[in-house]
Formats: sequence, C-alpha cells, structure tokens
Amino acid sequence: MKLTLNGKINRTYVQSLCMMFFHGEKFPENEENPAKFLTVNTYDTEEGIECECTLEAFGKKAKANGFAKFIEGEKYERTSKSAVGMAVYNAGVELTGKEIPWGILTGIRPSKVAYEQICRYGEAEAKVNLKERYFLSENKADLAIQVAKNEGEILKLSDNSNCSLYISIPFCPSRCNYCSFISYATPKLFELVPAYIDKLTSEIASTLKSIKEQRLKLLTVYIGGGTPTVLNENQLEAVLKAVYDNTDVNELLEFTLEGGRPDTITEGKLSIAKRYGVNRISVNPQTLNDDVLKFIGRRHTVSDFLEAYERVRKSEIKFVNTDLIAGLENDSFDSFKATVDRIISLHPDNITVHSFSVKKSAQILRDNEDIYNKSDDYAIKSVDYAYKTLIANGYEPYYMYRQKNTVCDLENVGYAKKGTFGIYNVLMMSDCHTVYGVGAGSTTKIVKNIDGKLEINRIFSKKYPYEYLQDE
Repeated sequence: MKLTLNGKINRTYVQSLCMMFFHGEKFPENEENPAKFLTVNTYDTEEGIECECTLEAFGKKAKANGFAKFIEGEKYERTSKSAVGMAVYNAGVELTGKEIPWGILTGIRPSKVAYEQICRYGEAEAKVNLKERYFLSENKADLAIQVAKNEGEILKLSDNSNCSLYISIPFCPSRCNYCSFISYATPKLFELVPAYIDKLTSEIASTLKSIKEQRLKLLTVYIGGGTPTVLNENQLEAVLKAVYDNTDVNELLEFTLEGGRPDTITEGKLSIAKRYGVNRISVNPQTLNDDVLKFIGRRHTVSDFLEAYERVRKSEIKFVNTDLIAGLENDSFDSFKATVDRIISLHPDNITVHSFSVKKSAQILRDNEDIYNKSDDYAIKSVDYAYKTLIANGYEPYYMYRQKNTVCDLENVGYAKKGTFGIYNVLMMSDCHTVYGVGAGSTTKIVKNIDGKLEINRIFSKKYPYEYLQDE
C-alpha cells in the first residue's frame, strides 16, 4: 500500500490502522505499482486537528473526515492520532464493510488507555469516551475498564525498590505451526541443553547476587520458554536450585514454572518444582479438540492434558493456569465453546484466552500465505463467549495485550478468580517495573522513576542458544 501523509502524522500508527483492515499489508516507500492507496491530510485549527483521508483498493474509493479537539494536558500526538484514527477507520469501514471491535486503539495495551481515561474522567465517562472517541464495541469497552482496574491494583505493588526475574528455557518437544518464539526442537539442538543449563544456572546466581547488592526486593520469578518442563528432572532441578540457593523463595509473591506441554509434565518434575518453592504452574491444552491439536502440531491429546492436569492438582502447587487459543485454523465456535466449558469444569485458578495471531516466521504462514485473509468471524463469537462465560463463573479479566495480525484484531486476556491473579505478566507488560532476563532470547528491562520521569533501558541477551553459549 502506498501512503501519502501530509501533516504531523505518526506513520507507524497509520500503518497499524491499515493492517486492521488489510492483514499482512506492507508499505514499501517506492512501490512501483501499488494496488492500494491511502492519502491522509491534517490541519491545525484553533480548536483542534482536522483530518481528511482517501482510501483506494479493490477498484473502490472511500473518503472520510475526522476531528479531535485540543484537550488541556493531552499531548499533540494523542490528539492527532484521534483525528487521523477517526478518518482512516471510517474510510476503512466504508470500503471493506468490516468493523473492528477495538476501534482505533492499535497499541499493545488498550487497558493503559482505559486506565488513563478512568483517572482523568471517572469510570462512567471513560467508558463513553472509549466507545465514542475510540470506537470500541460495548464488550471491549467493558473489558478494557475491568482489566484496567484490576491491573491498577497489581501495579501498586511495583516501585523502584523491587524487581522480577525471567529465566528463558528456549527448547520445545516440537514446534507448533503457529509459533514464532525462539524455541528449538531438533535432536542436534537438544545436545546443547547440558551446556546451556550450566551457563544458565551460573547467570541466575550472578543476577540474583547483583539484585541483592542493589538492595532490590525480588517480587516474582518466571521460568518460561519454550517449554521449561522439556528438561529432564536433573536439569530442571538445577535451574530451580539456582534460584532457591540464591534468594529466599518464601518471600516471593510468585514463582512460576511454565509447563506448557502436557506431555512433558511428570510427577517427578512436579515434586521437584513443589520442593523448590514453585507456587504457580501452567499446563496448556490450547484446545480440547484432538483433530485441531494434530493440525497445529501439538504432540499430545486431550486425554494427555486431562491426565497432566490431574497430576498438577495432586502436586498441590498452589495456582494453576491453562491457556486456550481462539480462532485456530480448523477449529469452530462449537468446538471452542466446548473447550471453554470443559476447562471451567476443572476449576483452574487462571484461564488465559489467546486469539490466534499470524507470525511472520510461523510454519502455518509458509504453508498458507492466504491465512491473512481469513474472514471467518467465529473467533469474535469465541472470545465473546469466553468473556461472558468466564465472568459468569467467577473469573475476572486482569491482564490483557494485543498483537499485530491477530485474527479479527482480537486480544489476549488473562482471567482469574479473585486472589489468584498472575502478578508477573502484569508487571512485565508495564513500564514501571524492572525485569531481569537470563538465558537466550531474554531481555532485561531496567526501569527507573526519577522525580516522576520514567527512564527505561533494555539489554538484550543473545538470541539463539548456540550464540548464548559462545558469548563470554
């Protein structure tokens, strides 16, 4: 798509708006024969910013205008985005006939905007603004406000005196066809695991020592991947022992082990996890449909999940999370509905509902380039059903983020029963909490709030395990 932007306009924001209507769209600067065109012009007035745009595609043309008033205390860019968003969104709806549940909110954390609105105007007016200024649907406005309120309570735990630790285990028993994480499943790469664990445990010890020297309080530890439980018992114990020996795990608010694959979770590993202080674990079916599991490349069955879940509950690890994915290829609303109902009957503490997202490096995109154009809106029905049903069964939405190229531009939401909210994910997604990352592909985010001014520095570990092992 060729973009012509005249005025003080955030180009990245305009691209994000376009990708809501044209998934997978690219925006080369010098495309010779573009099939789509968007022209956006903005003008400052005494009262605010006016915008007009023209969108051309599929032999059709749509024009729309937008206007946003200057609001005291609001940055110019936010006002500009409102005006531009209104115009581009309305043109996109007119041209494609597709309305977007999240309206013109394109960012990764829509609840952040909702929280700002609540603080400025109060909950009732915030909801009106989300619907009228940002074009959110009724459901999404309610969801954003609920998440903002629950996230706000968790974020009160965070300040300059505390931090979290993320430990990366980038290995999996197999790679799901929708996955883009830096995780590895080949026998050759598994040969790196012993050396990887040796270096990782040393880095865990040195990082925890540094945290102590800085007199920071460690709130949460999260072991993710990949699939950490793909490690054998001795390897898993080495990682957990490195944490246990270098901090008081009894003082942690949360110590999470991402189990992920049911086929990697054994009684022995659970016993080790419990012994070393793990108090939260995930066991993730994604779906309770064996045909869909096979299609997406999961090497486990529904029966495997149910058996693993029972083992997890018997381990007496305090909190259990399950992950589901709405909008998977070859799935259906009835199938997803049955999955949600069955999972609720198991009474996990947390249920995270992801929306299927097309990743550039995922196998599923290489197999089917047209997947970006998937038009089936069963995913919308699926996440709406999950939202209403989970709330009706005592779960609250407390954590949310969005990704690019997600089916129907939907969201990922963590639901939990009161008192069981997952703390790490909220702190990690915010920009007000330091998170130290160890292991290949991890990121350390140093956050400092100095006299109300936020300073954020990111340090990236080597991406691949072999690079990580060579980095001395």
